[in-house]
Amino acid sequence: MAFNPLNWLLGLFSLDIGIDLGTANTLVNVRGKGIVINEPSWVAIEKKTRRPLAIGAEAKAMVGRTSSNVLAVRPLRDGVISEFDITEAMLEYFIGKAHEQSIVPVPRPRVVVGVPKGATEVEKRAVYDACMSAGAREAYLIDEPTAAALGANLPISEVPGTMIIDIGGGTTELAIFSMGDTVMSRSMRIAGDEMDVDIVNYVRSKYNLLIGERMAEAVKISMGSAYPLKEEQITTVRGRNLVSGLPEAVEISSVELREALANSVRTIIDMAKDVLDETPPEIVSDLMEMGVCLAGGGSQLQGLDERLSSDLRMRAWVAEDPMTCVARGAGLVLEDLDENRRYLTGLERTRG
Repeated sequence: MAFNPLNWLLGLFSLDIGIDLGTANTLVNVRGKGIVINEPSWVAIEKKTRRPLAIGAEAKAMVGRTSSNVLAVRPLRDGVISEFDITEAMLEYFIGKAHEQSIVPVPRPRVVVGVPKGATEVEKRAVYDACMSAGAREAYLIDEPTAAALGANLPISEVPGTMIIDIGGGTTELAIFSMGDTVMSRSMRIAGDEMDVDIVNYVRSKYNLLIGERMAEAVKISMGSAYPLKEEQITTVRGRNLVSGLPEAVEISSVELREALANSVRTIIDMAKDVLDETPPEIVSDLMEMGVCLAGGGSQLQGLDERLSSDLRMRAWVAEDPMTCVARGAGLVLEDLDENRRYLTGLERTRG
């Protein structure tokens, strides 16, 4: 996008924020500065008063290690708010941190937040209210696949069809665009979190070993895959033996991890096949030329693009910096709100 001196000058005296309010991580994009916050969506609270004690990376570090009067919770589940007050506190914290990036005092910010395509009106309203309560001057919502497509620089406003699969922590979102509108879409609450649970269940079933979801996430990131690797790997997982009740460590291979993840990966692929089966043939022809773009943290699963390419019979590729696509796309909307208003959900609220 060409440099606009007026937008740059306005940016000095206003704060425009794009937020990817994710189940696993919250990312904040400040106009003119890029991604300034990328922290886990965790909050540690005092059990009796529900007062936040720690937010983000500090709170995640407490998971499984808190005392009886402290809870470490994720206030979002499946991409939507499950704990309103805690989400509000988390948003207020992140918006406050973004405010610290300003070189001069500025009014309350304008905020665009990505929400799952399949979110209900009640769930969307909860996100609005949380943003406004957290200090936003104006709040807008955008569907996550649309924001991800904008952040990945897909030509969604052009006539040829484009397709994106955004795999986050709580939801997988698929959308096909043409002429700036959504032609087909699906939203499914199977994504990165479900993959972690798959690994936990697999290790428990095969080795009688109970491991934590943080351990499962770590091995998924390090050597989880959806397609055979050039060199298969082995790692060690640690947990509690369910028979003896004592600590134990076992070795697990990348082949076993791929087996553990097979159901979730297959479900995502089946969703893509179902959407393509209902897509007009001219757009399918466009997609065969353009390919399928993958975004979101879950798209970084090793070999997922190769697996999709093989099963869908068209090129699949991972966007540049896929984890930040939604936050970057949400931020882009505010660069020209009048022009990009068509991408918003239609719900908005303004406070003077």
